[in-house]
Amino acid sequence: MLQHFDPKLDYSRDYGTPASLSEKQITLEVDGVEIRVPEGTSVMRAAALADINIPKLCASDNLEAFGSCRLCAVQIEGRRGMPASCTTPAEEGMKVSTQTDKLAKLRRNIMELYISDHPLDCLTCPTNGNCELQDMAGAVGLREVRYGFDGENHLQAEKDTSNPYFTYDPSKCIVCSRCVRACSEVQGTFALTIDGRGFDSRVAAGQDESFLDSECVSCGACVQACPTATLTENSVIEMGQPEHSVVTTCAYCGVGCSFEAEMKGDKLVRMLPYKGGEANHGHSCVKGRFAFGYATHKDRIRAPMIRDSIDQPWREVSWEEAIGFAAGRLKAIQAEHGRESVGGITSSRCTNEEAYLVQKLIRTAFGNNNTDTCARVCHSPTGYGLKQTLGESAGTQTFDSVLKADCVLVIGANPTDAHPVFGSLLRRRLREGASLLVADPRHIDLLDTPHLNDSMHLPLRPGSNVAMVNALAHVVINEGLEDSDFIASRCDTDGYNQWRDFIADVRHAPESVEEITGVPGDKVRAAARAFAKAPNAAIYYGLGVTEHSQGSTTVMGIANLALATGNIGREGVGVNPLRGQNNVQGSCDMGSFPHELPGYQHVSDSVARGHFEAAWGVEIDPEPGLRIPNMFDAAIAGAFRAMYVQGEDIAQSDPNTQHVEQALRSLDCLIVQDIFLNETAKFAHVLLPGSTFLEKNGTFTNAERRINRVRKVMPALAGKEDWEVTQELSNALGYPMNYSHPSEIMDEIASLTPSFAGVNYDKLEQYGSLQWPCNDVHPEGSPIMHVDDFPIGKAKFAITEFVPTTERANRRFPLLLTTGRILSQYNVGAQTRRTENQVWHNEDVLEVHPHDAEERGINDGDWLGISSRAGHTVLRARISERMQPGVVYTTFHHPHSGANVITTDNSDWATNCPEYKVTAVQVEKVTQPSEWQKNFHDNHHRQQGFLREARTEVS
Repeated sequence: MLQHFDPKLDYSRDYGTPASLSEKQITLEVDGVEIRVPEGTSVMRAAALADINIPKLCASDNLEAFGSCRLCAVQIEGRRGMPASCTTPAEEGMKVSTQTDKLAKLRRNIMELYISDHPLDCLTCPTNGNCELQDMAGAVGLREVRYGFDGENHLQAEKDTSNPYFTYDPSKCIVCSRCVRACSEVQGTFALTIDGRGFDSRVAAGQDESFLDSECVSCGACVQACPTATLTENSVIEMGQPEHSVVTTCAYCGVGCSFEAEMKGDKLVRMLPYKGGEANHGHSCVKGRFAFGYATHKDRIRAPMIRDSIDQPWREVSWEEAIGFAAGRLKAIQAEHGRESVGGITSSRCTNEEAYLVQKLIRTAFGNNNTDTCARVCHSPTGYGLKQTLGESAGTQTFDSVLKADCVLVIGANPTDAHPVFGSLLRRRLREGASLLVADPRHIDLLDTPHLNDSMHLPLRPGSNVAMVNALAHVVINEGLEDSDFIASRCDTDGYNQWRDFIADVRHAPESVEEITGVPGDKVRAAARAFAKAPNAAIYYGLGVTEHSQGSTTVMGIANLALATGNIGREGVGVNPLRGQNNVQGSCDMGSFPHELPGYQHVSDSVARGHFEAAWGVEIDPEPGLRIPNMFDAAIAGAFRAMYVQGEDIAQSDPNTQHVEQALRSLDCLIVQDIFLNETAKFAHVLLPGSTFLEKNGTFTNAERRINRVRKVMPALAGKEDWEVTQELSNALGYPMNYSHPSEIMDEIASLTPSFAGVNYDKLEQYGSLQWPCNDVHPEGSPIMHVDDFPIGKAKFAITEFVPTTERANRRFPLLLTTGRILSQYNVGAQTRRTENQVWHNEDVLEVHPHDAEERGINDGDWLGISSRAGHTVLRARISERMQPGVVYTTFHHPHSGANVITTDNSDWATNCPEYKVTAVQVEKVTQPSEWQKNFHDNHHRQQGFLREARTEVS
């Protein structure tokens, strides 16, 4: 397992080798200093823990010891020679010397060889002042190079500048292999290797390709590992070395990686993964590591703007005028159309504190429960399904828990693209021997993990998740593979007996549902046995589970499977939803849903409601408000007239785009608070500048319920953090809010939300992060949920009847479209499209199986018209065998693609989560864009023109 956050460690230091987690302690002596460390600790790390620094070049504390540079040699009493301290385990009673004349001479000779084939351009080198080679030359006292610089060398080796984010300069490479080892051990891609032998050895990407053309995924692990200027961030080359750093949390996916934002004044030079971050342990992906340029992009909205009609140009105004205009519109609308005629949407990209304030604003200043969040369209079935079965609306494990798993079932998720840092951790476990089961219509990269142990792909048809999960559970029960002791002690007996009778029925047998799932029965049986017989089996799922008409049913079926096999309540097991956006979990926790107050307390619960009423000084409506789809329908019907949207682009992200656009056009007042003029803002009457995660304080909660600090590293571009804007709007509406810092908002959250009762900023500083529930029972948080009991007492099995979706293929629409994400882009692409990540994915394409392409005469790169019952759009074709015949696939990162023009408004029966993953379509070659795309481009240019006019008038 990886080491937990230790406040005694200095995470800016490199201790040379990974920590040993042995509980047995041993004592040794280094340079006369007695040191006590866990058994298995290297001599190098033991010395470093006592502030005794042994020179090193090939060693790093996130990599296994390698012992190639020999610079870290030491002398050990009673032993011959000078062993490498990185590969030598500390032993009881060992006496080590790190500084002797022999060692000094050896180290100088080694450094002399390195420097003889290294450019002496330190003063102009981009890593001058932050170069380990430079530091070690000084540390060993190197003063001359006797070998000269004539003869064969690598000093004129050509640079590789193909990657947009970093440069590879082989002339400065010392072949320490740290980059190669980071790529294999940490990232798990194995894109780098040492090519050649002896003097001809060099680092090569792929089959001696450029970095851009190779399998490199630009995670930055190699750049971070490099001890010289061989691999250097282009931002450092351009801006120079940073001079201070601030630890904060990434605002991309639900992994919640910690980073050091390395600054030069108020300019961000680079994002360096923070080793003290328990979600990422110093690793990163291309988005978090490099794609931060959007924060200062020229498209940023820098001043508030208002207009009376969406067909009019914008007017840049002061904050006071914009807030007054918005408040006046809202008051007038409610006066004419009633209290329920307005509502709002919180953001899963903003902080917990900001989401809390928005839902509070709606329940107090608006006086209704018409609040919702983007989780409605992604993980709302997770909240419902897990609440019904396990009693809590969240995943059960830490990410590190996967390192104890023996079998991993991944269903409807693509971790290496959507949650890449967790994907790397999972790949590590798979290399160590865990078996892999993937239930997905598409062949995902996880199945191509290098050195993968046993794996099985269950390529089920879109829409058949419930039938598949039921079939797995059927095998468990009918073959006597259930954990009877766990069920008897931890689960509701009557509910289990009812479920057992239901699931044991032959209609759930793998062979019976083979026609539904498309997966051979014997393959499903083999998968069920592998899962049930594993000592520890874990389930990880994503939007491929939730975004279905039976999303909630599948979540409950997954919980049933985990309960039946006893895979709950310890490390290496559990039910683990992989949350999409950085704060989807947090926005749900904060009471963003219309039926729940913060902490998942139902608005109809008079006791819970009373606590909030006392604290907020208002009466709260006991009836749930409108969900997002209800808001759209009511807007079109004329009953819902105004909406406040913070940090969500519903016009691009929600299904059936034309229906959403009609709803937004119907509003008398749309207030959008965002960093760009996004697709939703094009329909707005008030545009309030948002702030990025770099410009604010607060917290995010990741997919493991981990509450991480977000720290301000630069001034807010428009002068205000998002929470301050919401507060000012509330005050203008007549409900007073007077917070001076987000820590005060968190204190209020903790006072009203039982699962957050023990959370405050001082405690977050002390522990680094906290996983809720954090309260008197769990004062340091809860890494693993349901260890001894469940919030509802005994876990409940749910009856999960398979009900086919009404969205089915037929003669008119013979193919099934499913959607997903890609590594380089994020969600609606508003951030990543404004970075160099465009190099990897500058358009959404439609992946088509060769069989379907041949039937339709489609070639790679053809323009394809995709038609559904909801609409029509045009995408470029990519012929791919990753899908099965009859299934096509696309991403949704580019607004002009119109992927959601063709998705329908079918939704989950319990939560209204849209059925993005199953859309019946027809595909044919075309020569021009769709009508919607033509209208989109016309409106885009018109709205951009309105924005330019406003800015021109001001300048």
